[in-house]
Amino acid sequence: MTTHSRRSFLQYSAVLGASALASPLTGLIPYQEKKLGIALVGLGGYATNQLAPALMQTKNIELRGIVTGTPSKIPVWVEKYKIPEKNIYNYETFDRIADNKDIDVVYIVLPNSMHAEYTIRAAKAGKHVICEKPMAVSVKEGQAMIDACKAAGRQLAIGYRLHYDPFHLEMMRLTREKVFGAVKFVEASDGFRAGDPNQWRLKHALSGGGPLMDVGIYAIQGARYTVGEEPLAVTAQEFPKTMPEKFKDVEESLAWQLYFPGGAVANSFSTYATGVNRLYAGAESGWYEVANAYGYGGQVGRTSKGPMNFTHINQQAAHMDGVAKSILENTPNIVPGEEGLRDMKVIEAIYASIAAGGKKIQIS
Repeated sequence: MTTHSRRSFLQYSAVLGASALASPLTGLIPYQEKKLGIALVGLGGYATNQLAPALMQTKNIELRGIVTGTPSKIPVWVEKYKIPEKNIYNYETFDRIADNKDIDVVYIVLPNSMHAEYTIRAAKAGKHVICEKPMAVSVKEGQAMIDACKAAGRQLAIGYRLHYDPFHLEMMRLTREKVFGAVKFVEASDGFRAGDPNQWRLKHALSGGGPLMDVGIYAIQGARYTVGEEPLAVTAQEFPKTMPEKFKDVEESLAWQLYFPGGAVANSFSTYATGVNRLYAGAESGWYEVANAYGYGGQVGRTSKGPMNFTHINQQAAHMDGVAKSILENTPNIVPGEEGLRDMKVIEAIYASIAAGGKKIQIS
């Protein structure tokens, strides 16, 4: 492990909080002595294949409830995760979760257009919220989610698991400490070939858009934290559709360019037509990158001085443990609603640029 890699790993360990050194606030139970209970809202592929298994590895939070509109899924989850009947809800009975002391946190894993409604309902029910990205389908909705959680005195965290991943933490550190000087250029792109033409991601009413509202947000995130600044403006272009019958409701592929106050430019591409998965930074005296950057594992990091040598982690477990720790210690989480809102402002500016024929749009 290189010197800078080891230092970043120690920073990563501190983020997860292997042990609490600071005394918790009066009346709070030290997080080492208590596990929070979480309910997954929506039992699709991500909840089933990633979040639930990850919750078998967490230290600060555990799976105690489910919310689903598909009754046939319930017996499978009950058998596998021993969910008690009183902790099982559907979308009509969801608000009754307010009376359930087993559930401290709800994780919204629904189509994008449903994020705002269920985040606000959860906050009103007195629960902390983790919401999958993108946090909403508009800036207005995102702000309403933040306001609702603040009014309820509950934390809102967004599903940015990569903020806990050691390879991405290293990208942030290399920029923050200017190991290779100031960043001048970032290439951040994410895409895959979409399969089922009937999936909710291809229906604008549910997704709010195409690949930008799905995997493209990882590229926005990657550019922002790798440059280490907030972009001022964007230009964007939608590509012609090669499968118009499949993508009649959303874009198939698009590109955008972010312009940062220090002069750096980030070039990004997101698509449902082919695979791309990369985060690269070119700086004054070197470069650094992560291949398979946004996958659930298998990251490969390199710099112009050599490889990044880190142990791969369960990103979902690290993310949920980190959020739970912040709740138990009554400290801010590192992926708050405000972070999600910054991405929504970029997304709206990208769509505005496309609508204006690629014109440069200022980001509010």
